[in-house]
Amino acid sequence: MAETAVFQPGGYRYVRGPFQYSGGVAAEPGFAIERVRFAKPRPIEAGFRDIEAYLEAQGRPFTSFCACELRSPAPFDDAGFIAFNRIYVGTLERWGIFKDDENPVARSNVCPEINPPSEPVFEAFSYTVPETAASGDAKSFVIAGSAEAREASGDYAERIVRLGETTADAMEEKALHVLGTMETRMAALGFGWADAAVSQVYTIYDLHPFFASQIETRGAASAGLTWYYARPPVVGLDYEMDVRCVPMERII
Repeated sequence: MAETAVFQPGGYRYVRGPFQYSGGVAAEPGFAIERVRFAKPRPIEAGFRDIEAYLEAQGRPFTSFCACELRSPAPFDDAGFIAFNRIYVGTLERWGIFKDDENPVARSNVCPEINPPSEPVFEAFSYTVPETAASGDAKSFVIAGSAEAREASGDYAERIVRLGETTADAMEEKALHVLGTMETRMAALGFGWADAAVSQVYTIYDLHPFFASQIETRGAASAGLTWYYARPPVVGLDYEMDVRCVPMERII
């Protein structure tokens, strides 16, 4: 079972992960999660300013920020990914969220294969709000994006499942690894596929050969499956997923 912790100032618990993101978040009792998608994705610096303004307008502290979805121009190498993440968590540190290399915020960061952004941008973000009668009985969680790399120290190339292989059986093995990661993270927060309202896949390779046998049969697409023609954020990765159930979503 993955290790979890509670981020009390934000009103949510999270699956502990590396410094750049957590494995997922779930609202604590008395809170719910809301998601906001930018109608036009915002560059990181401008996006953080917009998020600050939005949270202030909603009367929510910056610590309520619990998840985000990013889009990048192209996959990073290992060093580039670390450098980008250090810039990203700098704002979270200023907001009182990131401390001592512990980051409770869940995140997905993928690279559209066609018409990518010219720089990293915010696609969407999520934050906690006090629970209301409308959201009281709804599940409220966001599982961070994860690709087919084993969770351990070391370079990505040392941890990627079937590195450099994109045959049907290799992609199935990659997908199985990612599905297992989603299940582990959901279970740590007290959820399963039956609770998922949105399942998303990011890959440029064909998932049809194993969609029915591996994804549909375990209930991972019971509410449908959204497929983005995009790559994971690190060179060598080919298949990523994220999952959520959020009772309120907006577009701004």
